[in-house]
Formats: sequence, structure tokens, C-alpha cells
Amino acid sequence: MAGITKPNKGNFINYGYPVSLLSLQLGFTPYLSGRENAILSGMLMGLRKHEVIERLPAIIEFSELGEFFEQPIATYSSGMVARLGFSVAFQVDPDVLLIDEVLGVGDAEFSAKSTQTMQQKIKSNKTIVFVSHNAALVHQLCDRVVWIEDGISRLEGEAGLVLAEYNKSLALK
Repeated sequence: MAGITKPNKGNFINYGYPVSLLSLQLGFTPYLSGRENAILSGMLMGLRKHEVIERLPAIIEFSELGEFFEQPIATYSSGMVARLGFSVAFQVDPDVLLIDEVLGVGDAEFSAKSTQTMQQKIKSNKTIVFVSHNAALVHQLCDRVVWIEDGISRLEGEAGLVLAEYNKSLALK
């Protein structure tokens, strides 16, 4: 959907809408600082360098890394790296946002904060494609669900109905 790889079957047509994959730690280099990694990662996600630099205050504030932002990320815990990745990725504001299993990053407090931010993004006028195996989170965040299994679309519709059918199928296995 983001044009990163070609489908091995079928076609996907994008009519000119900017699409971005919310990808934590895209382009992160351990010996670079949080600041340098934020700029590099933002550019790899499609922003121009000056756009990332303009968004650095928001990235710093949201990540809550404080003085660690200027340190090499090799010194970060995995939770700190996830905080930086989420904070950078969320500053990219495409018309279509692809999200693949990236919620719940960092400690419990930051996980709740990132989930709340995701809910706000979903309620905006943006299209969100959220891929997850977490049925409770899908039900919490999504209005419409497509159940895909083994590359086949099994059911599409209102989140509660699709998830109920999915859960029934699990009980039969």
C-alpha cells in the first residue's frame, strides 16, 4: 500500500494519496544521537530535513527522553528507542497511515499515551490501516474490520461483528 514492495498477486492502485508506514526505528543508527536519528528517520519516512527539524520540539516533548535525546541511542533501553521511534513516526502526517503492530511501545505509561495518540489520529480525517493480532485493541480502535486469513479476505464489516465471527472460528479450531 505504501509502495515499498510490489504485491506478489493482484494490484493496488493509489490515486496520488501520500501513504506512510508507521515504522518504529526506521533508519536508526546506534552511534548517532537521538536528535540525529530523529532527523534521519523522519527523512526516510518522506519528510524534508527542514520539516523534521521544525518538528523536533514536538518529538522531544512527546518522547520524554529529556537529556538522553542528545546521547547515542546505543545507550538507550529498548523502551527508550521505542519512544523515540514512535515520536518520530507520528510526526509524519500522510493522508493514509499504515500501522502494523506498533502500539504498546515503551513502559505502561508511554504505552497508554501512544494508544491515546493513536485514537486521536484515527478520529481525524485521515485513513488508518491498522494491522494487529490483538482483537481487544482492534475492537477498541477500529470501526470497520477486514479479517484476512491465509491471504484471503474472510469477512469485512463492523468491528464487533467481524471479531465475533473471528472468535467463533478460533473456538472451532
